[in-house]
Amino acid sequence: MTIELRVLDPSRWDEWFGKLELAFGGVRTSPEERALFHDLTECERSIVAWDGDEIVGTAGSFSFRLSVPGGAVVPAAGLTMVGVQPTHRRRGVLRAMMRRQLDDVRAAGEPLAVLTASEPEIYGRFGYGTATHAASAEIDTSRVRLTVPEGADGVALRAVEPEAAMEACEAVYARRVPARPGMLERRPGWERHPLLDPEGERGGASPLRCVLAERDGEVTGYARFAVRPDWDAAGPKGVVILRDLEALDPASYGALWRFLFDLDLTCTIQTGRRPVDDPWQHMVSDIRRCQVRLRDDLHVRPVDLGAALGARTYALPVDVVLEVTDPFCPWNEGRWRLTGDAKGASCERTADAPELRLGARELGSAYLGGISLSALAGAGRVEELRPGALAGASAAFLSDVAPWLPHGF
Repeated sequence: MTIELRVLDPSRWDEWFGKLELAFGGVRTSPEERALFHDLTECERSIVAWDGDEIVGTAGSFSFRLSVPGGAVVPAAGLTMVGVQPTHRRRGVLRAMMRRQLDDVRAAGEPLAVLTASEPEIYGRFGYGTATHAASAEIDTSRVRLTVPEGADGVALRAVEPEAAMEACEAVYARRVPARPGMLERRPGWERHPLLDPEGERGGASPLRCVLAERDGEVTGYARFAVRPDWDAAGPKGVVILRDLEALDPASYGALWRFLFDLDLTCTIQTGRRPVDDPWQHMVSDIRRCQVRLRDDLHVRPVDLGAALGARTYALPVDVVLEVTDPFCPWNEGRWRLTGDAKGASCERTADAPELRLGARELGSAYLGGISLSALAGAGRVEELRPGALAGASAAFLSDVAPWLPHGF
């Protein structure tokens, strides 16, 4: 029977989302999370694959704005909720949904598509490249000392209920977005996402807690966390579970980390999805006892290549002709001249001789400045056609701070 793709009818959301849950193993999402994603779903941007009267595939897009090198925030479609029923694997359902999604993104005028991947190898063939990594850590606070920046003693800390502090935290977050590539400008409704705290998913930890950092009466940072108490024969060994932490200055940042280190009856801080260059790593006495681990996170795909490369700035002046291959979005294929610097850029079609040859996937990986073109060339994924072109372009693409996705979607 022929698979038919349709836009999601809002009245069928529960059925659609239930099929997504089945594709991910059949475990039902908590009522709190389900309600949030019901409200966040953009049904007009959501795809249903039908086999007769049965839903066999799901996919959706969120209308995001993503920070890029230089501080601009660029429209980006956040691919999400992708699932194919086990009965319909290897029948082209996923490929058809990816084709439809990218065509729709192009029609909407969004230069980028982004996603987080349950299995990274799936999406490379559709032109998505790994662009950010996330750091997790398990810090032994009983043995690791923390040296905080000057001025931390002048920062006041105040415990507040997370809901009551939401507006203040969001104001800090909004000021941080342009400072680091890969962050999502939070649209209305998304401020609820960091507060998700289903009781059944706490694993013995406390409800979510929040502490604000303040200087001269202004909120300059926040940490949201939980504590999982534990004891053994030697005494307390509780765990601090850090959900998120943002600060506007080093003193506030240091004061918040010191607070977490000093919480009574605990000896471990667990973090997840932190920037790979998170400054706390240079404040600790023994990084080996922090068990830092990395994993891929945000995957980026240029949809309108010229607009995407022209939307960001470049660390050094760059003038290079790229020969791009992109069989899944052939409108991107061909030669492009990228010129730019720290003030702005343009990327236009050209007939000039190419200097670098690469695919859309590689441009997606390098786009936010966290993965170098030179590293990709070392893996055989970028080809230098003019001697010297690679080093110059690679240095220009890099970001001063590591790109980072603060939360999933």
